[in-house]
Amino acid sequence: MTITLGHYLAVAAILFTIGILGIFLNRKNVIVILMSVELILLAVNINLVAFSTFLNDIVGQVFALLVLTVAAAEAAIGLAVLVVFFRNRGSIAVEDINLMKG
Repeated sequence: MTITLGHYLAVAAILFTIGILGIFLNRKNVIVILMSVELILLAVNINLVAFSTFLNDIVGQVFALLVLTVAAAEAAIGLAVLVVFFRNRGSIAVEDINLMKG
């Protein structure tokens, strides 16, 4: 049995769905929301690499590297913001984030 494009797309669809469900079902924990965003970006990367391999074109793999770079920067900045927010407020609850206005 060979692994076809459909298998990669199924895995990417499952990861994307888990990421979307993680965002919408868990609105209490910011860390889980950030991890769900990372799952969504991973699903996009799987799609890019799968189609790049299927079409014998390297552009999708280059875009996947760019998405990985953006995801790493997003994770670093997001965690830094969380650390500063935790030091100021004492919790990282999503409900308390609207207190940062002004």
